[in-house]
Amino acid sequence: MEIYQQAISLKERKRGFHLITNEIVQALPEISKLKAGMCQVFIRHTSASLTINENADPTVRMDFETYFTKAVPENDPDYRHNDEGPDDMPAHLKAAMLGSSVTIPIHNGRLALGTWQGIYLCEHRNYGGARSIVITAWGSPK
Repeated sequence: MEIYQQAISLKERKRGFHLITNEIVQALPEISKLKAGMCQVFIRHTSASLTINENADPTVRMDFETYFTKAVPENDPDYRHNDEGPDDMPAHLKAAMLGSSVTIPIHNGRLALGTWQGIYLCEHRNYGGARSIVITAWGSPK
């Protein structure tokens, strides 16, 4: 079994849902050396998250933002944690709902994503800054 790992920093992005599949693949080219295995992508933050969904139609990503903005509104007077502004606690809740990692099978040296699937960085803060990601791939070599 081979194991590869790379930590990367993603550039700052505006609030919303952003495709990062290509950045992940480019950051860990050793995936191409694996015949079969797994790739885990982990975000090292509590106010942003990762998910896998539609990679072609950008309106899907817009609708994700619309849904989460409605489901977890800012300025809720019941929130106690607001040290960094009105988007602080809502960002933590959204991140908890979506999760901090995704795991994708590797098949013949490629991520085995479906035709219409891509990895999203879900930025829940208005000014989240650069985001730190750890990518780990393991499996049987070609």
